[in-house]
Amino acid sequence: MCRLLGYVARRPTSVVDVLGEDEFEAFTALTAVHGDGWGMAWQDPDDHTIRRRTSASSATQDPAYSRLAHQSLGRAGMLHLRWATPGLPVTPENTHPFVEDGYAFAHNGHISPVDRLEGLLTERSRAALRGTTDSERYFRFVLQHVADRGDDADGLRQALGVLVQHFPRASLNALLLTPTHMFGVHINSRAPAPVEGLQELFADDDEIPPRHTDDYFAMDFRVTPDAVHVISSGIDPEGWTPVPEDTATAVDLATLERTRLDL
Repeated sequence: MCRLLGYVARRPTSVVDVLGEDEFEAFTALTAVHGDGWGMAWQDPDDHTIRRRTSASSATQDPAYSRLAHQSLGRAGMLHLRWATPGLPVTPENTHPFVEDGYAFAHNGHISPVDRLEGLLTERSRAALRGTTDSERYFRFVLQHVADRGDDADGLRQALGVLVQHFPRASLNALLLTPTHMFGVHINSRAPAPVEGLQELFADDDEIPPRHTDDYFAMDFRVTPDAVHVISSGIDPEGWTPVPEDTATAVDLATLERTRLDL
């Protein structure tokens, strides 16, 4: 259960350009909870392939994190700070974003039981698995339906419909970067916040990061003339607009046009 940042812009940009130095430092400080690895994925501005850098170390302990965050890597990308679900190892294979054939995916939530989720995968999807997380299985399930439908939006919509039926109390919050769109999924209205886990990390509830106990799975967005940004809760929400509950939205990489998916 993690933190997400996604962006689509008219020109190559950096994570620090998206947030500004102060908000970037505030977001990075969330490693006090979300310190079980980090990852970035972005669409290369030259050949449009997906590039990725991940680490099973905390972002604050890896110099590559800050270095990449200050580089204008691409016009579209995502950042993920991981808080590992108990029982799921902190390993490179379990670190988001997951990437496959021009698609990148990062998840904030937990889908349980994992073996039931894996049971929804085809033999081919199971053979492609590299780690043990529910999140990677979620990604493979989405890719199955994208391939089946021949369309990113239709495939994602179909996959979400099945997952909501099978796992109604799961958080399906996620970012999906495709060759043409960035999709933001905010489906979590019946998912419980991990309050007990947070209280185990801090001696005093006042030390818990903002909005983690009462608005843990919230997502906010911000639209400027040159970009669209989306972020998980945890930093000052001033200037950001809440994403409506149980919705998914597509952002066109070429035009920045936003389209709500009919779920």
